[in-house]
Amino acid sequence: MVKTMAEEKKANKVEKIGKVVSAKMTKTIVVEVTRRVAHPLYKRIVTKRKKFYAHDEKSQANVGDVVRIIECRPISKLKRWDLKEVIRKGEQLADIAD
Repeated sequence: MVKTMAEEKKANKVEKIGKVVSAKMTKTIVVEVTRRVAHPLYKRIVTKRKKFYAHDEKSQANVGDVVRIIECRPISKLKRWDLKEVIRKGEQLADIAD
């Protein structure tokens, strides 16, 4: 199988899975990615969290959704990630209140 140059560049992109914590900005979501690592000295499992700003062109992700983001060229000062897909929809508080 011969891959084109565009397919090879797509294959090397870093992907992360996280939860949307904010979707208040236009075409931008904030995704919190958590990972569990061993502490270097004490060897105890510690949960580390980091927030990433991702571009959401169609505004399809909402707060609470689990999404997959992929690295891309810098879009703004903070945005270096692009929304690839919504893996699981989160519970909507408005639906529960009705």
